[in-house]
Amino acid sequence: MKILMATKNPGKIQGAKEAFEKYFEDVQIEGIPTESDVSNQPFNEEIFEGAKNRVKNLKEYAKKNNIQADFYIASEAGIQNLLCNEWIEINVAVIEDKQGFQSVGTSQGFQIPDKYIKEIKETELGIVMDKIFSKDNLGKGKGGISFLTHGEVTRIDLTRNAFIMALTPHINGEVWR
Repeated sequence: MKILMATKNPGKIQGAKEAFEKYFEDVQIEGIPTESDVSNQPFNEEIFEGAKNRVKNLKEYAKKNNIQADFYIASEAGIQNLLCNEWIEINVAVIEDKQGFQSVGTSQGFQIPDKYIKEIKETELGIVMDKIFSKDNLGKGKGGISFLTHGEVTRIDLTRNAFIMALTPHINGEVWR
C-alpha cells in the first residue's frame, strides 16, 4: 500500500505508519513537504484548514509528478479553545483515499496555560516551550509533549492516535460513512 504524506517530519511519518499498520499490510509512506497555507502557529479552524490544505497541495504535487497513491495524508498541530474555552493543543489528521473520500481525526490534547497564549500566537508553541524550559528544539523528535509528560506520551503517539481516529470510516466501510 502506497501512502503519500505531506511532511518530511520523521516523528509524524512514524505515527502515521503505526496507525495504518494496525489495519493494513505492506504500508509504505513517502514523505513530501507541502505547505499548509495557514499561519506557522495555527489555532482553532486553521488547524483543520492546514491539514486539509496539505492534502490538497500534496495531491496537486502528485498529479504534476505523475505519482499514484492509495492514500494522501497530512497532520497539523495547533491550539484551540472552541470546545471548553480553555486552550488545548491538538493534532488533526486528514486522510483522503484514491477515490477522493476524505476523513478527519484528532488526537487527545493538552492544556496550554493562558499566560503563554499571546506569545505562542505570535511565534510557535515549540519556540515558547524552548524558552520556558531552557531547551533546544523541544518541538522536534518526540515533541514537547514528551517533555511535559515525562516521557509518557510522544509526538508519535499523538500523531498515531489522530490517524487512527481518521481511519475509522476507511476501516468500517459504508456503515460509518
